[in-house]
Amino acid sequence: MKHELLFLGKTKDRLIAENIEEYNARLKHYTVLSISILKEKKKRKHNSSLKEEEGDLLLRSIPRGALIVALDSRGIQLTSESFSKKIENWEIRGTKQVSYLIGGPDGLSQKVTDSADLLLSLSRMTFTHDMVRLFLIEQLYRAYTIKAGEKYHK
Repeated sequence: MKHELLFLGKTKDRLIAENIEEYNARLKHYTVLSISILKEKKKRKHNSSLKEEEGDLLLRSIPRGALIVALDSRGIQLTSESFSKKIENWEIRGTKQVSYLIGGPDGLSQKVTDSADLLLSLSRMTFTHDMVRLFLIEQLYRAYTIKAGEKYHK
């Protein structure tokens, strides 16, 4: 199964970007992972449709048939173990690809959250988008080490 992380714009914090690359390299031992950097929309004065434009860009970037996981504070929260089990169940069901969507500063559009197969919350707290990227890829790595029965999780 392939995992694709869809990011709006580059990761701005250099240290976080390095850590994302480290987990990306680690994950190659367990699964196929790609990170797609989509061109961020420029914020304009009096533009209420920015979130919708970003949402349309995210949705257009998802391959047909991919399972959509949208990160949203209103989503369900999973333990690392239950996230690992969910990934295992997707693999058993024959899911070919999971696309993870992280919105811009204003969050995800209603169209994106309505299109998602799973709304996932990493926390009720607010984090920078760079941190969310790192937390998500770390949790993917953790999920695969749990599946493999490795000691990283402990």
